[in-house]
Amino acid sequence: MHPMLTIAIRAARKAGNLIAKNYETPDAVEASQKGSNDFVTNVDKAAEALIIDVIRKSYPKHSIITEESGELLGEEADIQWVIDPLDGTTNFIKRLPHFAVSIAVRIKGRTEVAVVYDPMRNELFTTTRGQGAQLNGYRLRGTNARDLDGTILATGFPFKAKHHSTVFINTLGKLFVRCADFRRTGSAALDLAYVAAGRVDGYFEIGLKPWDFMGGELLVRESGGIVTDFVGGHNYIHSGNIVAGNPRVVKDILAEMRDELSEALKR
Repeated sequence: MHPMLTIAIRAARKAGNLIAKNYETPDAVEASQKGSNDFVTNVDKAAEALIIDVIRKSYPKHSIITEESGELLGEEADIQWVIDPLDGTTNFIKRLPHFAVSIAVRIKGRTEVAVVYDPMRNELFTTTRGQGAQLNGYRLRGTNARDLDGTILATGFPFKAKHHSTVFINTLGKLFVRCADFRRTGSAALDLAYVAAGRVDGYFEIGLKPWDFMGGELLVRESGGIVTDFVGGHNYIHSGNIVAGNPRVVKDILAEMRDELSEALKR
């Protein structure tokens, strides 16, 4: 096993245990609003501190990019740990048991190691570049759907960017005519992990942050899928506009989106 994957798993499990424990004692959870429809809790912050501590003990010189603390530059700027300590904070606050810890390691701009951990189901999704993706040690293969017919697609509403809501709803409508059904679960990291596991056939979302999708992106790729922006390119790293699935499903999603996209969403 890649040594950094070992540390990422250790960090994710520690954070996950803390999150699960706090889920059982909701009175101890303190939530605050950090932006429009965007919440953070004391548990997000405590889980993040735990993860940083585990990483720093083994790799004190690496850089760390986190949702809550921002960028913590280390001497080795070429190696970045990208962390979302609790992806699905709103679910956690509402006591809807669907959220995850996401950790990705990028070396010279390429994601090499990723972990997405669902502490409520004890599901550990792991991957190392070129080594395939696993769920609790078992190999994952994404769906083999040939087109959108009969597929289940996942998405997330652009609740932080409601100016895109018309484009989003129109796109949803066009895709709904073609696919069987939609899922909207509230955790981008788990949506991508579920694409990798074949639990959903494809996924798209507007305006994600790197820590939302970095872990899940490599899981999708290593299970045989692809990840693109809304015009089939690679700018999703910067725009956060993301489509994921097997190549045929992604091609069909992009074709349905094409005529609905505003200029801003083509970048």
